[in-house]
Amino acid sequence: MGTCMCMVVFFIFMLFLGALCEVAAIQNNVGFDFPSFTLDNNNITLLGDSFLWSNGVVRLTNVASTSSTGAVIYAYPIPLFHPPTTFASFSTTFTFSINNLNPASSGDGLAFFLSPNTTSTNLSLSAPLGLPSSFVAVEFDTHLDSRFGDPNENHVGFDVDSMKSLKTGDPILHGIDLKSGNTIIAWIDYDAGRTSLTVFLSYSLPKPVDPVLSVKFNLSQHLRNPVYIGFSASTQGITEIHQIQSWTFHSACAPARTRLHPHNVSVVGTVPISGSGSGSGSGGSGSVSSPSTNSTSKKHDKRVGFGVVVGGSVSFFVVFSVLGYVFVRRSRGGREEKFENGFVACPRAFDYKELKSATREFHPSRIVGHGSFGTVYKAFFISSGTIAAVKRSRHSHEGKTEFQAELSIIAGLRHKNLVQLQGWCFEKGELLLVYEFMPNGSLDKMLYKEPEVGRLLSWSHRMKIAVGLASVLVYLHQECERRVVHRDIKTGNILLDGNMNPRLGDFGLAKLMDHDKSPVSTLTAGTMGYLAPEYLQYGKATDKSDVFSYGVVVLEVACGRRPIEREGSKMVNLIEWVWGLHSEGKVIEAADKRLNGEFEEEEMRMLLLLGLSCANPDTAGRPSMRRVLQILNHEAPPITVPKVKPTLTFSSALPLTIEDIVSDTEEVFSTSRSVCEINFD
Repeated sequence: MGTCMCMVVFFIFMLFLGALCEVAAIQNNVGFDFPSFTLDNNNITLLGDSFLWSNGVVRLTNVASTSSTGAVIYAYPIPLFHPPTTFASFSTTFTFSINNLNPASSGDGLAFFLSPNTTSTNLSLSAPLGLPSSFVAVEFDTHLDSRFGDPNENHVGFDVDSMKSLKTGDPILHGIDLKSGNTIIAWIDYDAGRTSLTVFLSYSLPKPVDPVLSVKFNLSQHLRNPVYIGFSASTQGITEIHQIQSWTFHSACAPARTRLHPHNVSVVGTVPISGSGSGSGSGGSGSVSSPSTNSTSKKHDKRVGFGVVVGGSVSFFVVFSVLGYVFVRRSRGGREEKFENGFVACPRAFDYKELKSATREFHPSRIVGHGSFGTVYKAFFISSGTIAAVKRSRHSHEGKTEFQAELSIIAGLRHKNLVQLQGWCFEKGELLLVYEFMPNGSLDKMLYKEPEVGRLLSWSHRMKIAVGLASVLVYLHQECERRVVHRDIKTGNILLDGNMNPRLGDFGLAKLMDHDKSPVSTLTAGTMGYLAPEYLQYGKATDKSDVFSYGVVVLEVACGRRPIEREGSKMVNLIEWVWGLHSEGKVIEAADKRLNGEFEEEEMRMLLLLGLSCANPDTAGRPSMRRVLQILNHEAPPITVPKVKPTLTFSSALPLTIEDIVSDTEEVFSTSRSVCEINFD
């Protein structure tokens, strides 16, 4: 083993020497090229609500009723200053589209920005346009905001640390409608010698002769090294979709070596900017290019060479240390097991001892809930002063299977209404997931707690929960590259953060599938009272099954009653009870009496009827989650709900009745024992 290690070290050292010999090939220009964006590289950072869409497209915002804000930035700083003070020229080309599901409304649009911010705090996004606190930006504005002196709702503006543009241009005069939904090519060029910035727009190649916007401005007076570049967008409650499809950037600067540390982000790809040689790539690999220059100074070459020597030395020792660490781990036999599909997508591997200590050795007093995967503990990490939720598996093969399912699914998902996965651990036969801690616990506990125990959920909070849950289901069903059917939507799996925003969790039963395929499961899994009739009968889970469960949750939120409750010797089904009131024209009487009438009657009526339409026994009568969100946003008319609840006839009789299911105990419906599995083999 020692001989092998020496050979490996020698080989790496020779590669290092070879790299030093190529110092002369390093050019003074840097650039990158993204024909598309994929999960296979790591040189962009997604912030806020932004996420990867299908076909290598980045969506900056999602469909939500509250303001959706997102950004994508190049993960490495761009040094736009030549030592000591000369500012560099640059050019960038990108394709984008702005589309609105409701043509009568419009969001804010999107912006290309440069920002000197270098900390996660300064990079926090804010509306409108989701720009950082300090920026130089070219905005593609689709909203007329009188506060900022906007000329119209279709303009290009040049902004510096303010949304009030220093100068604007009209793309309509050039035949471009920013809100058309068509793919638009944008060229932004900055000439440092002339201190001029120009913006060109077109639906196709070649580049136009006349710019949409031309500004005389010295960027060196408002930026400093390092500079981060990217795109941001916001919707301010409108269902506007902002997409970046491709992006290239070229600048005459030395290569950057420091990586931006993202905050609350998904990171995609890992290749830093490099000025050595030229790179080519396809399929969104983010190729790095270095066009040749006419001349470079010897002094600069020496500086670059010295930088490469220092950087190469550091890289050599880092690689040597990593190899040594791997050697030691292998010599000890290793502690972690590997899953069949691996677990490299997860953010962090926690040490078992660390989680055991943080939960006081999984003490019962730290238990905060139970789910399909296992028991959830509150964890205090003394070293960092942070709190997290640790989900611990059962000791079974099924537990491991569910663990793999939850890990593989949620690690690739990003939405503000999803519980964020922070890490994992698989040691000593234990399977554990680490999530951000939700201080207000689960929705069911908040919804059904006695008034003297804590505050009652207000009507505004209940509406926020209905909208947030609809938004995340739109994302799972329609905005993921592969559709996700959760299969266990219920109040116990909806957590509330400090601001009472809903967060959907517990993906142990979720299934991934292609958009053009219908999933068929031979095992019905989920929680009784939330399961759609066709799912119970045939074991076939679809997005419409989730819609049914969402409808039940909405009725719970509006009525303050569980899906199935025992009243004396009878079991009362919430859907049938509300539908009965609706048939008598008294649906508003289903409102939670504990609210004491403190709600908007029309909103309550809308929510109750929306819940019934989603919980329609007939799948064809249920709306899609996108339609649900549009109704909640008042962007689509409500669905007409029949006075009489539809009935379904199956080819074979359902083997269980509600009475059969719950006759022995009511604990079946408690959050601690909420998973029922019924085989129809």
